[in-house]
Amino acid sequence: MALLRILQYPDERLHTVAAKVSEVTDEVRALVHNMADTMYAAPGIGLAATQVDVHQCVIVIDTSNTHDQLLVLINPEITASSGESDYEEGCLSVPGIFEKVRRAEYITVKALNINGDPFVLDAEGLLAVCIQHEMDHLIGKVFVEYLSRLKQTRLRAKLKKQQRTVM
Repeated sequence: MALLRILQYPDERLHTVAAKVSEVTDEVRALVHNMADTMYAAPGIGLAATQVDVHQCVIVIDTSNTHDQLLVLINPEITASSGESDYEEGCLSVPGIFEKVRRAEYITVKALNINGDPFVLDAEGLLAVCIQHEMDHLIGKVFVEYLSRLKQTRLRAKLKKQQRTVM
């Protein structure tokens, strides 16, 4: 499989709204495998297709310590949510930045798996946060956009400085 290039915030392509997958084809399955390889290599626990400049509703997640419990969500939709929790989040598209974000503590999500079969999943804790975080990418939202304007401005300046240092 191939490692894909992860877009870096504030790249405007991260604000593109993803289209639903009309059919789970071999191309979609190949995308899933490439996304999983990219996520594991980064290393991360979640990746949305938008982050690799593919604007389809596809997410891969693995919150296990052993990195062998890949969860694939195609066309995910949250059907129920409750409670609130503050989790410190990071993002492969915003490297080195970690901030607390308030999200639902419990969610129910329906999606298609890698074979195109529908399923429903109840999630809580880190998995619920990760699903919500990755689903935000599918609607063109990056987690730092939950932060205050002042924090966002400081963050952009810090990221620009990091990018200049790398070049």
